[in-house]
Amino acid sequence: MWCRVSCCASGSKLKAVFKPLDPLLTSELRLAVMSLLIAAEQAEFVYLKERTGATSGNLSVQVQKLKSAGYISVKKSFKGNYPQTTCKVTTAGVDAFEKHVEALESYIKPRS
Repeated sequence: MWCRVSCCASGSKLKAVFKPLDPLLTSELRLAVMSLLIAAEQAEFVYLKERTGATSGNLSVQVQKLKSAGYISVKKSFKGNYPQTTCKVTTAGVDAFEKHVEALESYIKPRS
């Protein structure tokens, strides 16, 4: 799906083509989580919390949204007596992230 924007400048018609952004990844926190997971493949919740500066509650909600979309998987376990949550990017998540980055590039470097 492409969004076409036409305009006129100096009597010539210019067309810029913009690819649609993934609405799920337009959230700054979800994009940050995906960026961290793309780089590391998987990470503990505590690591994501520290790197993003998000609160536990907000991060938990955003992780759940990414999980529901199939972009990440979440594994809950125990390390000793402490709960441990590990997030891992899925193939669908990698694909969605790459398409989102490509779409962002169409806004940064529009083709005419």
